[in-house]
Amino acid sequence: MLISELAVQSGVPLATVKFYLREGLLAPGTATSATRASYDEAHVRRLRLVRALVEVGGLRLAAVHEVLAALDDPELPQHDLLGAAHDRLAAQVPAVDQAALDAADAHLARLGWRVHPQAPHRRVLARALAACTAVGHPVDPATIDTYARAALMVAEVDLASVPTTDRALAMERVVIGTVLHEPLLLALRRLAQAHVSARLAKR
Repeated sequence: MLISELAVQSGVPLATVKFYLREGLLAPGTATSATRASYDEAHVRRLRLVRALVEVGGLRLAAVHEVLAALDDPELPQHDLLGAAHDRLAAQVPAVDQAALDAADAHLARLGWRVHPQAPHRRVLARALAACTAVGHPVDPATIDTYARAALMVAEVDLASVPTTDRALAMERVVIGTVLHEPLLLALRRLAQAHVSARLAKR
């Protein structure tokens, strides 16, 4: 397909497609003449992934390059590939004091979860726990355990849908699922709270 058809097929504006090509986020097409090139379905998939990373995930172009480099590295294990996507999608978390990290690590150790020491969401957990304590509402271990069981069920559903033989599709599933499913989970949690509150009000 021509570049104009690529834009239509992917749903990405032609000017944006050209920009991604200039920035090296999209591989050049196969030259068919001095001024034309042909593109295929792999370009369509990559365009959709880049657009999700930039427009939905809010990643800077340098971070997008890192994610794509991980995707294109045939030696990178599947687990590390998924980690590369998660790490780049995580918000920049400010430094957390050691006491807060120790508290978070204690919960993770009790749960038996295997978490990398540099995982950004380890710091997110630490900050959240510290904030709850600071306002006089510390989160007790029983609540953490309940939330953890629910989160583990969600994670198992998420990763069950990630293919193990198609790296491009695997990365796309992780990125799109992480970015777009988190608002879905938040909405369901709040709707569930409203439902339970209404049920309790009828007693």
